[in-house]
Amino acid sequence: MAGNVIDVKELWKVYSKKDINFNIEDEEMIESLDKSSDSVVAVRDVTFSVKPGEVFIVMGLSGSGKSTLIRCLLRLVDISWGSVTINGQDVTAMNKKELTEFRRNQAAMVFQHYGLLPHRTVLENVTFGLKLRGVPRKERRERARETLKIVGLEKWDDYYPASLSGGMRQRVGIARALVADAPLLLMDEPFSGLDPLIRREMQDELVRIQEELHKTIFFVTHDLDEAMRLGDRMAVMRNGEIVQIGKPAQVFANPADDYVARFVQDKREEIRKTDEQMAALAEHPEEDVTDDVS
Repeated sequence: MAGNVIDVKELWKVYSKKDINFNIEDEEMIESLDKSSDSVVAVRDVTFSVKPGEVFIVMGLSGSGKSTLIRCLLRLVDISWGSVTINGQDVTAMNKKELTEFRRNQAAMVFQHYGLLPHRTVLENVTFGLKLRGVPRKERRERARETLKIVGLEKWDDYYPASLSGGMRQRVGIARALVADAPLLLMDEPFSGLDPLIRREMQDELVRIQEELHKTIFFVTHDLDEAMRLGDRMAVMRNGEIVQIGKPAQVFANPADDYVARFVQDKREEIRKTDEQMAALAEHPEEDVTDDVS
């Protein structure tokens, strides 16, 4: 049986204006960091694992630590304490050269704001990572065109990003990540900047791609609907900590504490109103029920 794709153990990330020798055994130090205006404990003693082919969602309010956490996985920010292992490789122990090679081959990331190169065409954007790897031009262009078909942009390869809609630009970002054929796909609130209709379409697209490719996906969001729709499991973060992990339906039905309950409260209320309106329509099918029944 294959092992976990991601194993994170006792992970801490502290931002501080001063150099500190961080030690999780030093409770007084941690307490002083919490009280200090010169430091922020962004990730606090986080432990979890992600299985092969799983869509693992991390959600939380702004400032909960979720975006810092995803950056820690690739050491885009320095880790203060703990370990990150991806596909059996200890990311925390890698030197700069090893880390660069790891990022190019073992993981691909999709950002919220696309990160496309404006002076390059769609095809050139998608092939850029392969070019850095030294993949021959013919091969990388063939692979890019196949990937653009997967995301529905095969007719847009010669266009520049400025000519594309927000949803199309995000599809290019996804294609650029997929063409690398990395074992792990990291997505940091990739659809949050899109309008609701396009966001729904992109969620549909990701579901379709996942059914076809079965990637391991680590997905950060603050949207409960998105988490429930896309995730196999989800972790809810608060103040740098993971307060609950489970299947989305389990978290929704059995929130671990008041914080998680507040997260799901609006969705519960939405479902309640919909049920009442449907019941009213069933009782009076010939009437136009437009009043708010709350």
